[in-house]
Amino acid sequence: MHKRLFIFIIYLFPLLQFSQDFSALWKGHFSYNEIKDVTQGNNKIYAAADNAIFSLDIQTNEIQEITTVNGLSGETISTIHYSETYELLVVGYQNGLIEIVFDNNDDILSIVDIIDKPTIPPTNKKINHFNAYQNYIYISTDYGITVFDLERLEFGDTYFIGNGGSQIQVNQTTIFGDYIYAACLNDNGIKKANISNFNLIDFQNWQLVRSGNWLSIENQEDNLYATGTDRRIYKIENDILNELFQYADAPVDVKSINGNLIVTTKNNVFIYDANFNIISQVFADPSFETQYTASTVDTENIYIGTKDFGILKTSITNPTVLEEIHPDGPLLNIPFSIKAEPNELWVTFGEYNLFYNPYPLNERGFSHLKNGVWINNQYSEVLEAKSLNNIVVNPFNTNQVFISSFFNGLLEVNEEIPTNLYNQTNSGLESMISPSDPNKDIRVGPTVFDKDGLLWTLTGWTNQPLKSYNPSTNQWNAFSFSNISKIPDDFRFANIVIGDDNTKWISSFRNGIIGFNENGGTPLIKSISKESQNIPAEFTTALALDKRNQLWIGTIRGLRVLYNTSNYFTDENVQAEEIIIEENGIAKELLFQQFITDIEVDGSNNKWIATQDSGLFYFSSDGQKTIFHFTKDNSPLPSNSIRDLSLDDTNGTVYIATIKGLVSFRAGGSGTVEDLQSAYIYPNPVRPTFDIVEKQVKIKDLSENVNIKITDIEGNLVAEAQSGTNQRYNGYNLEINGGTAFWNGKNLANNVVASGVYLIMLSDLDTFETKVLKLMVVR
Repeated sequence: MHKRLFIFIIYLFPLLQFSQDFSALWKGHFSYNEIKDVTQGNNKIYAAADNAIFSLDIQTNEIQEITTVNGLSGETISTIHYSETYELLVVGYQNGLIEIVFDNNDDILSIVDIIDKPTIPPTNKKINHFNAYQNYIYISTDYGITVFDLERLEFGDTYFIGNGGSQIQVNQTTIFGDYIYAACLNDNGIKKANISNFNLIDFQNWQLVRSGNWLSIENQEDNLYATGTDRRIYKIENDILNELFQYADAPVDVKSINGNLIVTTKNNVFIYDANFNIISQVFADPSFETQYTASTVDTENIYIGTKDFGILKTSITNPTVLEEIHPDGPLLNIPFSIKAEPNELWVTFGEYNLFYNPYPLNERGFSHLKNGVWINNQYSEVLEAKSLNNIVVNPFNTNQVFISSFFNGLLEVNEEIPTNLYNQTNSGLESMISPSDPNKDIRVGPTVFDKDGLLWTLTGWTNQPLKSYNPSTNQWNAFSFSNISKIPDDFRFANIVIGDDNTKWISSFRNGIIGFNENGGTPLIKSISKESQNIPAEFTTALALDKRNQLWIGTIRGLRVLYNTSNYFTDENVQAEEIIIEENGIAKELLFQQFITDIEVDGSNNKWIATQDSGLFYFSSDGQKTIFHFTKDNSPLPSNSIRDLSLDDTNGTVYIATIKGLVSFRAGGSGTVEDLQSAYIYPNPVRPTFDIVEKQVKIKDLSENVNIKITDIEGNLVAEAQSGTNQRYNGYNLEINGGTAFWNGKNLANNVVASGVYLIMLSDLDTFETKVLKLMVVR
């Protein structure tokens, strides 16, 4: 009854913002290792990670994820609360956002009133605690207390309860007897007010119970408890505080569940009965080196949120064995660099800043998604390699992976196991030239394999930054950039790609685009970085060579294309070009002044372009058509700031690393193949239960330049497409995207075809190879 009424009321408020479910084409790859808060209700345990939530069904042990793909905002979560009365989960964020997640409902409601409140500084809007009472929820924040009506879905009053009505940090509230109590920090003490007073917005109606700094306040049946920064817990009787116990560490979470008081510290969980007798205690377990963050209980078990292992579950009666529970995911929600392989993805967590400074150094390990399962390597397993960034897989031995360290050199991984760390003592790598720190700091960044199996690396702050390494012979070679600059500090690099003529194209911090070719032992090297060469900034950030051998260049101030790369070393007046588009009848520069972080080319020669603060763009091959522009507002991107992209051409998946987590989008295309021998159709047959118009029939493993004709069994033409003339996203019934074609089941009259056998005739326009496939359609 409550839920039906609640949902009915929702539609009476058109200003409330409902989020969209994107699970058809998007997938979240979030980490659930670090838990911020836990709550329970309706036979489920809910755990909030940085910006995603999962639930555990107590009866079935089923785990479900709630992420940006389902409609969460992607912002940083600070607390959660489940209301059994209204069957909903309330989520609070550090920026003041509140979201409501409905049980068995795709809708997620975003409430932005606190975010939009101009009288509250942005730094004071953090949501600290939810306290449900009757149909209200009292929201503890860094500015005071706000009341929200769960039944009417509207805000009530806000209480600024500091001296003179000032804004103060309230950590937690509770209702005890006729009073609402508030635990406050910054020496603002414990305060109380009569809950039935209609004028609680008047600070003078709030009484000071005790001064000091208070972390929590909670009632347990007929008892009232408070904890302070002094690590002590007190029982409050008639507003007199009586000390009960001093913990080794300050409590981080205090809850009352099922008549039990639960106190969580970073190393212990204490469960008390109504007489403050310990009925269970969970100690730190050496098998799980972590800190506890929050806890809850059901009738049999304790569920502990941790900083490294998700939830740890243990028995109340015998809390000695801990079970790790969380969805599969990467180590962290701060991906720095990613590399996709067929049905795989490698992830590192960096990092260095805009100026290529890795300090303070981090110790983070790496993650590997393989056949749908995450394999995580902690820092303790990576040979002490810090600030891991770029990843490259050996194309001649896909079990061998090299990961750059921006401090320790180059990490080699074989069969998932880190085996070698190359540095100045055992390889051709050099430490940065720095009098204050000689032979210790090896800043290896971008890496790439060439077609002969040589690994090319770039090391910053050295006179010979470009190195080649042959994994088969262990031979290293170094190449000088002295013709570009004689100052090692000039050499900081964002990316490297290799052309068909073996030219290495390098994006750099101070030298724009650098081209390098060994040229049979007489190296050619040249850079373009000036406005006279139409490079908008010498700080170039991204590179991609497309299928026409055109070099797409990302900078901190926009996009350029080098259309003719073959004469780069011979033309004294090399010019990059901007892309001019028409928008509302006005000529404009594509991505004008945008900070571009990555560029990737898909099987259709279309371009995925990531930006630092404007989300993700998908352009046609020439940049003239914007196919997609994904942002936080219209997609599951957890942030508009994107660090890296990588494409899995075998299934058309685009992986997107943002500063707040990793997601993927199933674009559906794929890379082309050499011939048509392996071409196939799916699904085949098309059964009545398959929505052919929406889900479409796929024709896979096509060559680069192909013509496709679909006819019925009598030879009547049903649909036709050709590579380069009607690419995907143009609204045709038959469209080609790289190595995959998509047919929506419609004929030339735009009607869905009848049941029958259809012939798919493929013709390679370059080699004249042909192939005929048969497709059965049952309607």
